[in-house]
Amino acid sequence: MFRRKNHSNSEQGGEDQQHKVKELRASLGQLSGRSAQFCTDACLKRFLEARNWNVDKAKKMLEETLKWRLSFKPEEIRWNEVAKEGETGKVFKANFHDRHGRTVLILRPGMQNTAALDNQMKHLVYLIENAIFNLPEGQEQMAWLIDFTGWSITNNVPVKSARETINILQNHYPERLAAALLYNPPRLFETFWRIVKYFMDPKTFQKVKFVYPKNKDSAELMKSYFDVDNLPTEFGGTATLKYDHEEFSRQMAQDDVKAAKFWGSDKHPPGPGGNGNYSAVEVAPEP
Repeated sequence: MFRRKNHSNSEQGGEDQQHKVKELRASLGQLSGRSAQFCTDACLKRFLEARNWNVDKAKKMLEETLKWRLSFKPEEIRWNEVAKEGETGKVFKANFHDRHGRTVLILRPGMQNTAALDNQMKHLVYLIENAIFNLPEGQEQMAWLIDFTGWSITNNVPVKSARETINILQNHYPERLAAALLYNPPRLFETFWRIVKYFMDPKTFQKVKFVYPKNKDSAELMKSYFDVDNLPTEFGGTATLKYDHEEFSRQMAQDDVKAAKFWGSDKHPPGPGGNGNYSAVEVAPEP
């Protein structure tokens, strides 16, 4: 009796969500080019989820993202443009997945090697896009592992950089982050954290987990996300973490070919906006 009721409620919830997706799609008007390609049903669901299934708010958020993508052109960034940023392995895609099959990005803020914010964000966006592109079928989220080895107040990420990272992640890639695991942050980081956490919306904030090696709950949390045989020793596992810039560059170059084919930029010459088949304005104007 109760099972039937729960099953019915689940079905009703699914129908309501599908209705919201259709409503959001209709409200966007006709899309073209890469905007149409970007706005899959799964994409619309993520934006609706990020705005608690409020269609008007989700529409506003999504239109801002489409404008951002038109300007930033994340799908056109190629590894050779950002390779210098990656020389130290400060951010890279891990060679393992978490227990749910999610792509894992490893971030090592203590390995910062440049000062130009624009290039740093371009590098990060490239790797976010690459992580998403490499998600297995049926999985839409990634996990971040943040290693604080070598981090100090002298090489600390500026607040402006942290704020822009948070802005890009939560406003333009909603519901793409499953968890950000901050491994063994030093006490000095607490001051920095007290500032940057105010830039986070509640959904993003809840996904940030502080992990400490000698804490039993932290160890259990890591085991719930990762197989210790895959996890590098830097994060309490038994595997060896080694970033080979040349090998990683070869992998990214191969992925660039696949991404270009997916987005169609291998077939279409750049138009006036340098965007191939990307039209100048791809959101229908307000009536």
